[in-house]
Amino acid sequence: MVAPAERAPEGGNASDVAGALILAACAIWSLISAAGRETRPEGVLLALLAVAAGFACGRICGTLLPVATAAVAALAALVMALVWRRGMPGATATVETAPGHTGAAAALLVLAAGAACCAAAAARRESLRFALRLLALGTACASLALGSFAGFTAAIGVLLCSLAAARMRSRLLGLAGFALAAGLMVGVSWAVAEDVLPDGLTVSLEGQLTGNRVQLWQDAARMAGEHPVLGIGPDRFADLSPTAQQSLGSDGKPHSAVLQQAAEQGVVGVVLLGAAFGWLLYVLWRSPRSTAVALTAGAALTALAALASVGNALSFTPVTAGAGLLAGLASARRPIGANGPAGGNGTEQIPRGGDDVPGRGPKVDRAGL
Repeated sequence: MVAPAERAPEGGNASDVAGALILAACAIWSLISAAGRETRPEGVLLALLAVAAGFACGRICGTLLPVATAAVAALAALVMALVWRRGMPGATATVETAPGHTGAAAALLVLAAGAACCAAAAARRESLRFALRLLALGTACASLALGSFAGFTAAIGVLLCSLAAARMRSRLLGLAGFALAAGLMVGVSWAVAEDVLPDGLTVSLEGQLTGNRVQLWQDAARMAGEHPVLGIGPDRFADLSPTAQQSLGSDGKPHSAVLQQAAEQGVVGVVLLGAAFGWLLYVLWRSPRSTAVALTAGAALTALAALASVGNALSFTPVTAGAGLLAGLASARRPIGANGPAGGNGTEQIPRGGDDVPGRGPKVDRAGL
């Protein structure tokens, strides 16, 4: 039996206003850090635009057909990852075939697993829920086919979290755990870059990460220390990193979102990046959708953050747009004026607050497919 879940806090537009302010601040700071230098802030601005556009699209489509839209998004991400595994469109890398494409494909597959599990959490029929979870499992196996064990682990983690989320009472506790997990990944990557871990652990991690990536991280940490406020400027890492210049086929990125942000935009850029991730979790906390949907989306976004902390996934527009789309789908509101168990869009309605009501049985947001 599904445990009654906590109600989401009363909504309003606070989360939307906060998101608009944070994304605007990210754009403005990238231009400030680029001022007066030979920099290229277009990649940062494109990523921000992709997140905003994906989020808006998810909000609209998630209100109309939440299950169908999430399922289509999962299939589209799966196809894109498999078709463009050796050259994904929307890359901001500087070489034709960048080494970060496999990581970006794995990130897309994680988002696909998250979208499929969100659709399963909201679906009406048991057979449909089973099929959607099989799709999520298939995306995890596709990560193995791409040679990404980290992507496979992350996608399986999303699927397991989705199954567990159906029995959780508190979405706040779950989202806080996701924030802690993301912070832990960031802390580990920074500790490796600063070489402050015990020797045995450092050697073990370097074996998994490769020595070249660790050297890129060390270059980024050094640049962040030399330019702590403004950084070196957007997209200048390749010009100032000895490791990137000496590496064959380098894409000019440090392969860590946080370390790249610290090197190119300073401590303010890191704070804004963390605020953007925190905003996404905040949106899920206030979402009118069920706790299962909110926590599933939170698990997928956290898995993406973990991959981005050790890879180059956020340098690809389909990934950033997909993250925004998933957050929008999981936080979409009900149609205004829809009443009764089945509103005008064929979607079973849920009480204000987005979760199950104790004593009245579980109610979840479903599409009548």
